Amino acid sequence: MTQSIKQSILLLLLPFLIYGQAEEVIPPDYIKTVIFSGKTPESQLPILKLGDRIVLEFDALNGSEDDFYYKIAHFDFDWKPSNLSKAEFMIGYDNNRIRHYENSFNTYQIYSHYNLTIPNDRTRGLKKSGNYMLEIYNDYDELVFSRKFMIHENQADVGVIVRRSRDVKYYDEKHTIDLNISSSSILFNNPTETVKTLIIQNNNLNTAISNLKPQYTLGNELIYKYISESSFWAGNEYLNFENKDIRGANVAIQYIDLEDLYNNFLFTDIVRANRPYTFNPDINGNFVITALDTEKPWIEADYAWIHFSLLPNESIMNKNIYVYGNFNNYELTETNKMHFNSDRGVYEAQILLKQGFYSYKYVLVDEKNHLDEGAISGNFHETDNNYKVLVYYRDLGARYDRLIGIGEANSINIMN
Repeated sequence: MTQSIKQSILLLLLPFLIYGQAEEVIPPDYIKTVIFSGKTPESQLPILKLGDRIVLEFDALNGSEDDFYYKIAHFDFDWKPSNLSKAEFMIGYDNNRIRHYENSFNTYQIYSHYNLTIPNDRTRGLKKSGNYMLEIYNDYDELVFSRKFMIHENQADVGVIVRRSRDVKYYDEKHTIDLNISSSSILFNNPTETVKTLIIQNNNLNTAISNLKPQYTLGNELIYKYISESSFWAGNEYLNFENKDIRGANVAIQYIDLEDLYNNFLFTDIVRANRPYTFNPDINGNFVITALDTEKPWIEADYAWIHFSLLPNESIMNKNIYVYGNFNNYELTETNKMHFNSDRGVYEAQILLKQGFYSYKYVLVDEKNHLDEGAISGNFHETDNNYKVLVYYRDLGARYDRLIGIGEANSINIMN
């Protein structure tokens, strides 16, 4: 292929490269334990009020004390770059080095723990609501990883009700989300075009329902009561383990071995899809770093190889199975993919994780690359799930999508 043809193809693709939806970049293997939080540390999906603090923490396991830099970008509702310049949405400037880091202490696994807080003395704040991406770069200005976050205003009241599915076929397996949106300060002009919504289950953006249109309008109140479009598979409670005492068996850990690093072997899990629902309190896919007898768990907690195993049934044999949770940002990669051990008759995966309390589940991806969260865990309307609803608004002639309100509900208060 000649250089001129390559250039022509690039010019044809350029609009798509520029205006395509932004996706999070998965961290490389030496970056672990990315904790991205706002006012509520356990959230792992920062949805902040204007002026709130945001904190990013992560570990670099290469022992090099690398320098990392951060940049911030603003996006519209559909994760395409907004028309705002950095001076319009940021007070101060970015492309700064992350200056606060500490090296691990008294651990088998050597690592450097990095901590970035915004606002800081260089990036003094963000002054527009909407979607943002925090990007982390290395010394060579190469993008290492990125994470999404949102900033909202308090300009709209968002009512959220969780119901059992209105479709009788899925009455026992799905949750339906009803919404009503109102505002005393914003007059919703042409709401089917100017108002956009995002419904998130358990802080997982990968399964979010996007951009439902209001079905009814009562004055300045928008009402959403869909039969199927606002429905989620209810799933099952997450499984969990805790290894804050890395030398002793704890919750869900069968036994421990020490080689170069500690190895924690979990009890073998089973397929729960065809079994009765059992209530088991969880933290909806999140995780917390904790270590016994430490004053600074962020640098004193060690890393261990966690050995997951799943006893399959015929329905999931020869399928792509992954261990899944907020600890890996709900990504599906080779790192968390399971492989069948014919000698033991189980699917296995080993993942390097920092000491703490983790919730996880097993998910299946079929031949068409379709994610099925319930194939292994099952779907039960009794499941305790968290739902967040984000409401965006762009008035006629406006240059960006404002995030004007957020609502939240839990299915523990489900309505029939």
